Amino acid sequence: MAESPSRQSASRRPDGGGDYLRSVRAAQVQAGDRFLTRQGDPSAPVESVRTTRDDFGTPALVVATLSDGREVRIAYGSTIRVRTARPAAALDAATDLAEVEEGSPEAVIVQIAQRHPDEQRVLGLAAKLSRGINMRSGSQLEDIDTLAKYLFTDLDDSDGALQATELLTDLPFDGAMGRWKSIESALALAANIHHHRGEDEMARAFGSRLAEPDEAETDHLKAKLTAEFRQRQLNEPNLYDREIARAHAMGDLETERSWRDQRLATLMYLRARGGSETLSDEELDRRVNREVAAVRELAQRIAAQNQG
Repeated sequence: MAESPSRQSASRRPDGGGDYLRSVRAAQVQAGDRFLTRQGDPSAPVESVRTTRDDFGTPALVVATLSDGREVRIAYGSTIRVRTARPAAALDAATDLAEVEEGSPEAVIVQIAQRHPDEQRVLGLAAKLSRGINMRSGSQLEDIDTLAKYLFTDLDDSDGALQATELLTDLPFDGAMGRWKSIESALALAANIHHHRGEDEMARAFGSRLAEPDEAETDHLKAKLTAEFRQRQLNEPNLYDREIARAHAMGDLETERSWRDQRLATLMYLRARGGSETLSDEELDRRVNREVAAVRELAQRIAAQNQG
C-alpha cells in the first residue's frame, strides 16, 4: 500500500468531517486549524497566528487567535494536536530517516525502509524508530513487530519481515508480558515464514521459544494450572469468527481487516507452537495460507475504496 489506506494513520486519513487529526509543531499552526479541548472536542477555528519573542529575540510563544476571540498561547518548541484540513506531508526516505550507526538495530530499520521509499506506513514507523530504539521499551518493540507484520502481509516482503523480526527474536522472556507480546508475535511470524520456505529446523527453533513464559513458572501447582489453561487455548482457540462475519455483513472493510489480523496472528501462533489436539499442522497450514490471502485481498480493496 503506497501507504495502504487500510493502515493509514489518522494524520493521513480524513475523518467524517473531512478533517485530519495531526500532531504539529506550534510554529506550524495555521488559520482554519482547530485545537482539541481537554474533553476532546474541537475548538473554534484559528483565525490568525503570531509569534512572540523573549528578551533575547528568541521565539518563545505562538499566540493563536480563534474565531470566537479567544487567544491560545503555545510554547514555541512544543507539539500540539489539531484538527486540520491539511494532510500531513508525505515522508521522504532521503530526508526523514535519522542518521544511524552501521550495524545497529536502527540501521536495520533504515535499510528496510529504503527498500520501500514510497510506502508511507513503513517510512512513518522507520522515521520514529531510526531516532533510537530502546529494547526495554514495550511500545518500540510493538512498532518493530507492527512493521514486520506489515511487510509480510501487505507488501509480501518476507525477507524484510524476517529482518525486522530478528531484532526481537533473540530477546529473552524476562517476566514482562507487555514486552513478551511483541516478541511472541515476532517468533510466530518468523517460524511460519521459515516453515513455508522449507526451513523446518529454524521454524521449530523459533516455535519452541513460545513456551518460555509457561516454563518459567516455578510453582508446581501454578505450572499445572497454566498448562491446563494453555491446552484449552490450543484446543479451543478464539478465531474471531463471529466478529469477522459481522464486519463482513456490514461491509466494514477496516474492521474486518482488524479482526482478520488477529485471527492470522492466532493461527500463526498455533502453527508455530504446536500441541493442538483439535487442529492438525496440515489444517493450520491451510488456514494460515487462506487467511494471508484474505488479508492481502482486503488490503487491496481498502486501498481501492480510499482512492476512489
